[in-house]
Amino acid sequence: MFDEPDPMSALWPIAPSSTTDWLRELCDDDGLTGFMPPPMPDAAWVLNAMYEHGRGPAEVTHHEHHRALLAAGSIEPHTVPGLDLEAVSVVTGSGVGRAEHPGRGWRRLRWAELARRTGDPVVPEGVYPGFRCFPSAQKDSSWPLRILPPAEGSLDRETWNRLVHVLTDHSPAGPDTRCLAYYNPLTLGAVEFENLHVRSGLLRDAEALYDTTDTDFSPANLWAEDHSWVLCTDYDLWATKVAGPPALIEALLTDPELEVLRLPWAA
Repeated sequence: MFDEPDPMSALWPIAPSSTTDWLRELCDDDGLTGFMPPPMPDAAWVLNAMYEHGRGPAEVTHHEHHRALLAAGSIEPHTVPGLDLEAVSVVTGSGVGRAEHPGRGWRRLRWAELARRTGDPVVPEGVYPGFRCFPSAQKDSSWPLRILPPAEGSLDRETWNRLVHVLTDHSPAGPDTRCLAYYNPLTLGAVEFENLHVRSGLLRDAEALYDTTDTDFSPANLWAEDHSWVLCTDYDLWATKVAGPPALIEALLTDPELEVLRLPWAA
């Protein structure tokens, strides 16, 4: 997949799979969904963005809306030979992969605001940021139609770009910091599990990683070549863990554009 010519090659050429060896050892993991680092020596979680529309029915869920469209013949049912997907699946409203601001009429809904509204914790104790969050906001596992919950497995564009900005301010060579980006096999269609796919480049060009044609996900891991910091966006989660020096973590926690928190049970 990475062998095909693409505009990314000049900025982020392919790097040896062996560049992930230190992560494999550090995390004691194979990186299938991303290498999840321990604190180095500190860590925090950057939450993916969710959005809310200012208008629309408060009680209708994504699943109910989907069923109404099916009944009206406006959309075709999803089918698999021998399996009625519509009968066994729930349209939750949560996407998988890259996401960005959905446009006019939508506003960023902070996790903290939704927690105050529902009475749910921002992230329940003992749980990673993901689909188990905000059960009170959902009806039969489906979100209200007016809310777009966080995307799974990828940072949204705005959060990715802002995170790159903060990393640049707290990296050894600023924008010229050499970095490596790893895309886990699941984000590449699970086509190859042994030859890990890594690209190398400069932090100044990290925003371009978001638009690679190889995959519809942000990198599973991005790290400074000197191992001073590393981030992990796990395939199954709604947030990105950043491990690095205390000054970087404090900058993330206090950044006005990002929503970041410590999770002691997931440090």
